[in-house]
Amino acid sequence: MADSARSLDDTARDGGKPGRFTGMGPFMLVWSGQAVSLVGNSVLRFAFVYETWSATGRATALTTLSLCALLPQVLLSPLAGALVDRLRRRSALQLADGGGLLIVALLSVLHFTGGLRTWEVYAAVMLLGCAAAFQFPALGAAVPLLVDKGQLQRANSLLASAKSTADVGGPALGGLLVAFSGLGVILVADLVSFALALAAIRVVRLRGDTGPGTKPAGGPRKKLVTEAVEGMRFLFRYPSLRDLMLAFCVVNLVMVFGFAAVQPMVLARSGGETAALASVNTAIGVGGVAGGLLMAAWSGPRNRARGMLLGIIGMCLSAQVAMALAGGVVGWCAAILVGAALMPMINGVMQAIVQTKVPREWHGRVFGAVMFLSQISVPLATGVSGPLADHVFEPLAADGTGIFVVLGPLVGDGPGSGMAAMLLLAGLCGIAVGVLSMTRRTVREIDTLLPDVADESLDGSPDDTLDDAPDDILDDSGRPGDPDDPEKPDDPADPGDPDTPDNPDNPGNKELVEG
Repeated sequence: MADSARSLDDTARDGGKPGRFTGMGPFMLVWSGQAVSLVGNSVLRFAFVYETWSATGRATALTTLSLCALLPQVLLSPLAGALVDRLRRRSALQLADGGGLLIVALLSVLHFTGGLRTWEVYAAVMLLGCAAAFQFPALGAAVPLLVDKGQLQRANSLLASAKSTADVGGPALGGLLVAFSGLGVILVADLVSFALALAAIRVVRLRGDTGPGTKPAGGPRKKLVTEAVEGMRFLFRYPSLRDLMLAFCVVNLVMVFGFAAVQPMVLARSGGETAALASVNTAIGVGGVAGGLLMAAWSGPRNRARGMLLGIIGMCLSAQVAMALAGGVVGWCAAILVGAALMPMINGVMQAIVQTKVPREWHGRVFGAVMFLSQISVPLATGVSGPLADHVFEPLAADGTGIFVVLGPLVGDGPGSGMAAMLLLAGLCGIAVGVLSMTRRTVREIDTLLPDVADESLDGSPDDTLDDAPDDILDDSGRPGDPDDPEKPDDPADPGDPDTPDNPDNPGNKELVEG
């Protein structure tokens, strides 16, 4: 119970006072290993891009390579999350990193014994995507075992900053290694990074990692696909989680649609200057790293849902609306840096909400569902934005017709103006979704309407974990705020008082029960 006491003391003293990172030592060790592994993977991805371009000289080949990495990760996430819930959290993390290590080891053998062919690179990237599908649900489920509840937003933001660091440093380091050493050294370095990540997982203590729950009484365990679908259903079972996730997914869709036009817009409006594109990409990475570190020091907003929604509005306003209206490299970099800095806060808060509102035995499945729902829009939006830019928005912008009668004075009529309009419209749609979500009580007051599950940040003994808790604690139907139990109030107020805000007989609360 000492760690829990320290966490409460940290929370009480938060806001610039000492002790804010107390008890995060085990997480920092795992985080360090994962950060090194992410950098190693980023370097290897850059090397694969370079080798594929050298072998084919075709942009389509690079697009195919990206899809080979992305699609397995997205499509397998629900199944991976279901499997994570069947394993100890340590085993799930080892499966993700160990799978990557085995794949890179096989690639190393092929490279040093005869060289890699293009189809082998594609196959390897697909397998690495399959291994990566386990990483997000496994980490999401493991973080609550490494830190106390008061530190969850910090921990999640540090993970986001590690990814941003890899996105910035990986290609730069990869360029140096490709130029001075070649693919062989990069493969060995990635093997070492996976080994370090695995070593960190092995030495830390995951409190309460007692393994999966027992099989359902009266029959065998459900099929893996069925359990994966249950993760989706869980998110839509509670109105607060459902509305929050729908807002998150719609915003993600429109933002990906807009961001897909950023790089070609910058090139078109700068006259094809690669230095301008490099500056914008660097600003994205620097913003992500800075935002993650600031969020870790701050610990995040007290009202998590409102803070996340305000962050979404701010990101759409800066990284999309301001980016579309800016007229040069300095403006583009400043706008997108601010937006990128807000991203770790948004993701960190979202993950912390799931970690505290969802019972531990559901974390893998729910995080797998979150990964699927949030990322499935990426290939869709990316595939649609290119043709729309080339065949609809750019011609309309050049002619000054259609919506450009209104938007023309804002974005101009030169090359890239159509893509700037796409970015502007995407930002306005994202702001609208954020504002509308703010008006939904189910989202705005999620911490009141859907209280946290029983505290799992205990001393680590089996008797103190949810896995061994009585059935009435684990039973979702008896949980406060559950739409399946409308007779149970959401707070200790008198349930017999018809004027009590959380009484289901109060008409104002009807939407919270019926969704």
